[in-house]
Amino acid sequence: MLRWASLSLFLPLAAAPVAACDIALLLAVDVSGSVDAGEYRVQMDGLAAGLRDGIVVEALIKAEAAVALMQWTGTRRQRVSVGWTRVRTSVEAEALAQAVEAMPRAWSKYSTAIGDALWRGADLMDLAPECRRRVIDVSGDGVSNEGIEPAQGRARLAAMGVAVNALVIETDETDLTGYFWENVITGSGAFVVTANGFDEYPTCIRQKLIREVAEQFAGKP
Repeated sequence: MLRWASLSLFLPLAAAPVAACDIALLLAVDVSGSVDAGEYRVQMDGLAAGLRDGIVVEALIKAEAAVALMQWTGTRRQRVSVGWTRVRTSVEAEALAQAVEAMPRAWSKYSTAIGDALWRGADLMDLAPECRRRVIDVSGDGVSNEGIEPAQGRARLAAMGVAVNALVIETDETDLTGYFWENVITGSGAFVVTANGFDEYPTCIRQKLIREVAEQFAGKP
């Protein structure tokens, strides 16, 4: 008995379990030419406020989430402005919100290439930490008018098991919500949130983040 006890002292200790990640969330923000400087500021401030919301912060921490942000506009113009960032504490959540709030705009005068944005999003998801769910949160205020068709990017993401949700900013008579439903979103439970103008963006992005992250934990311990 003593012999076995002494031998056990030399056995290697089990590796500590890797922290679980429930969601890898890519925030894909439209900075095309149809978005003016004031509207860009509304998006960034609204997104930062959403990331500071108590319900969202609690859910991100519980999910041990990985979050990244990409600005996108025309063909070959997608920039990763915030790389994959783990959110496991309130300090990390606040640092993420501050990075979004202070983020300079990458472009201001190019077209709207939704398909290219989705394709680049797929590349970024390949670089994400291993998480149970992978979601792209794409915002937009217009239909795609350059680059590959959104359906191509959507098909690639669907094959990867990545969900795409959308926040549509309606600014004219175009049925942009219907367009995103038919051409952009994918995955089980995928959805579109509609903001009627940029003024509604802050409220809508908060609702969207809660639906994507917090509601996944409803009823869970």
